[in-house]
Amino acid sequence: MNVRKIVIAASILSIISGSLIGCTNSSPDDNTVTNTDTTTAINTSAGSKTATGDKKLRSVAFTVGDLSNPFFVVMGQAVEAEAKKIGGKDVNVIIASSAYDLNQQANQIENFTAANTDIIVLNAADKSGIRPIVQKAKQTGTIIVAVDTGAEGGVDATITTNNVQAGEVSCQYIADRLKGKGNVVIVNGPPVDSVIQRVSGCENVLSKHPDIKILSKNQNAGGSRDGGLRVMTDLLTTFPKIDAVFAINDPSGVGAELAANQAQRKEFFIVGVDGAPEAITAIATKGSLYAATATQNPRGMAQKAVQVGNDILNGKKPESPTILIPVKLITKDNVNTEKGW
Repeated sequence: MNVRKIVIAASILSIISGSLIGCTNSSPDDNTVTNTDTTTAINTSAGSKTATGDKKLRSVAFTVGDLSNPFFVVMGQAVEAEAKKIGGKDVNVIIASSAYDLNQQANQIENFTAANTDIIVLNAADKSGIRPIVQKAKQTGTIIVAVDTGAEGGVDATITTNNVQAGEVSCQYIADRLKGKGNVVIVNGPPVDSVIQRVSGCENVLSKHPDIKILSKNQNAGGSRDGGLRVMTDLLTTFPKIDAVFAINDPSGVGAELAANQAQRKEFFIVGVDGAPEAITAIATKGSLYAATATQNPRGMAQKAVQVGNDILNGKKPESPTILIPVKLITKDNVNTEKGW
């Protein structure tokens, strides 16, 4: 894996190593993720570049929520690899972490625009709050492709997991396993579009089961393992009996299991979202509380974002501005057949 530049909060430079493996996502501006008339399926096969012009790709920048999350590390690796596949080894690629700070992300986009970056791949820290800076960047003709979560302001395209579906399949598993009765807690995350949609999908399913009670749904674990540990520790102190946990991503779910182990609580099971390697390992481990995860495709999303951006650079707009990627539920029954990311 080539060494890449990572620009983190306060301009701290680090290196993304090809050995790192990595996780969360979202929707179109109108949140109508089930409208198949405005979505297309993703194609991540090799050689799927379809640009018809001859403008050479010179530069790509990726501003992402949190580079301590392995999911986003994988996305960064894929952005760089696809950019160099399309434009050659001299393509300049910058990967920047916003740390979910809207002001920091706005400054990053301003800097990318001032540098005449060809394509900005945007994982928005705030779907609505990012609107003004996206609009300003678009006035300069900069191509912006939202990935993993929606962004307002006139982005050229959005590539995202079907997050409502992710929440639905995860919590349908919970409802089925509980036989429609029990106490559930939701380990929530950053208030980005993707997380909001996952929780909405989960609630849609659980609302059909009046004997399932959601004890907590508003505690923000930040999408991290440490956050999952902190929030779940609090929930275990508050609630003497929990039957199931829905974590909005796998890092927070793994943190929730760590909290359960520390508290010696074993009466519940955990379902997450991402298909992260650590979750796959946990699901396959005998005695683990981790029962299932709705898997995403971070590498495919990132590759597609660069491909679509390059197509637009060369005068070819996508047939649909929103590309949704379906999820698949990995459980203990099928985990041995899944490779993950």
